[in-house]
Amino acid sequence: MESMSLQQYICNLDFHSLPRVVKICSGVYFQGSVYEISGSECCLPTGELIKIVDVQLQKVNCESIEKDHLVELPLNFKGLFQLSPDQPHRTQMKRFLPGALSFKRKPSTCDKQQYTLQEILQSPPMQGKALTCSEIGNSKYQLCPVYKVKAIMHLRNDVVRIDSTLDVDVVDVTEESQHIHFIKPLMLSEVLLMDNVLPVRAEILGASEDAPIFHSKWVSQLQRGCKIQVHGKVSSWKILASSRKGRRRTCHFLISSSYEGRFRRCPREFQSTSELASGLGLAKKLHVVVTKDYDGSDTELPLFGIGDRLEVLSLMRAANPSAMDALECIRDSGDGDAERIKVPLFLDAGFVEEVRDSRKYSLPEVVEHFQLPCEVKVVANKDAPDPLSCVSVLTLEAQITEPFLTVSLEEEPSATFEVPPQWLDVSLFFTGGPAKPMPPSSSPKVEELTEAFYYSLLKMLPNNAPAPPRPPKRSNSEKNKQSQRTSREGGRKTSEPTKLPSTDSKDMFRETAKLLYPRTLQARADSETLVNPNQYSIQYGPPRPQKPTKTFKQAIDAHSSDNSDHDYEDICERFQETARKM
Repeated sequence: MESMSLQQYICNLDFHSLPRVVKICSGVYFQGSVYEISGSECCLPTGELIKIVDVQLQKVNCESIEKDHLVELPLNFKGLFQLSPDQPHRTQMKRFLPGALSFKRKPSTCDKQQYTLQEILQSPPMQGKALTCSEIGNSKYQLCPVYKVKAIMHLRNDVVRIDSTLDVDVVDVTEESQHIHFIKPLMLSEVLLMDNVLPVRAEILGASEDAPIFHSKWVSQLQRGCKIQVHGKVSSWKILASSRKGRRRTCHFLISSSYEGRFRRCPREFQSTSELASGLGLAKKLHVVVTKDYDGSDTELPLFGIGDRLEVLSLMRAANPSAMDALECIRDSGDGDAERIKVPLFLDAGFVEEVRDSRKYSLPEVVEHFQLPCEVKVVANKDAPDPLSCVSVLTLEAQITEPFLTVSLEEEPSATFEVPPQWLDVSLFFTGGPAKPMPPSSSPKVEELTEAFYYSLLKMLPNNAPAPPRPPKRSNSEKNKQSQRTSREGGRKTSEPTKLPSTDSKDMFRETAKLLYPRTLQARADSETLVNPNQYSIQYGPPRPQKPTKTFKQAIDAHSSDNSDHDYEDICERFQETARKM
């Protein structure tokens, strides 16, 4: 069949014969040319095969031959068209392509037959003729329909949409292309949702562009051209774990729930009573040993020291919002007497868990009985090789429930591995053929993660840790004490300029006496403290040794000589007289 323009081919096409396969012959889009279709780029080289699956009419342009004017007609246009008198009249019209529908109309007795818009569109010879239509005007017109062509291209995973006015030549090759299979690429994440087609054989079109996630050999084998078999979805979950291997290197693992190793509990360390409350978690009781003294003699809080054993029973919520939550504990100081105490939260102290459990736990049992994150010891398995035998202590951080796919290489069907499509997505296509039965489970139970992917995974995981308890509100008296303590500490650290005495006579006397007779005031303060030890008084420490300097009066005189506007002499004499009377 001879080639024709895409517009001519679509206008002569019987839409009931779809799908049709055409080959790009020539045009402005030669080998390697790129055409933007539906917002994405696709290549239309010479020799490319396209399977047309649907054609939809978009609009009809009515072009005036004489006035060079273009009018766009609505698809439901009701006007009638007639052939121009200078055009030859044909009573029978049919399409060019095989299987095309024929259109025949009886000759009208008036050498002036009328046609609807749909009749002209179904008759290709009429579209190139000069037509007249009184509803449009008195000029001569040509109709040019514009179609949207939906087609499937080789190695494209979506249907492309091409305008019929695209300037390329095509030829119909449907009959000789019956054996050609148009490959539709898929992503491994899409295969994850296609349970009804699994197991299936496939070939990889492109490897993942992301950084590697596992230190495993099979990751590097998933390259273009690699043939694999996808067996099915994995129902097991994983545990993210970390362990220090050696002095510097830290290893990160994904441990499958089918891991058959055993673990023992490791004692936990707590730096405050708030951490004790969080560590209580799912456990009914928590036994700890105090590793840091806490002296509660200045408050009503209980006293406990290094070596004391505490059995944390429960967290008691305060009924009053201004009160403080507390932990109900049993304290054992080692003398045989146990005392029930209430320890408030937010105390800085040190505790280490006293593990009284020597049981060996499986990984599902650890998840059931312990609260993640937690530390466990790996119990050596002498009967079977253990991938975690190189580590002694593991930190189990989080549970991973993302779906995995069981995959095997076609050249090694007995060796399976589990691929996470959400982290390691590759493009592939189904090659067809019968799928082989899934071999016995031989997937690795432990996969070592790369360090870069480990930190990326931490960002993707949800943070399910409970919020720390809020500290109680301080009363006004506590705030005042805190502010006074802060002001005293600030006064010691920074030297403020000397201020004039206040207007109060008593305060004036104390300030003057402090400057003139520091030792006498200290002795008087000590005597008052001994007489009435419960009376609140300001105590001053021993004076610091000072270098020889001017007396107070000399300093005032020197200052007065510099600034004669201020008379400090009378004030100094008044202070000395008051001191003598005392």
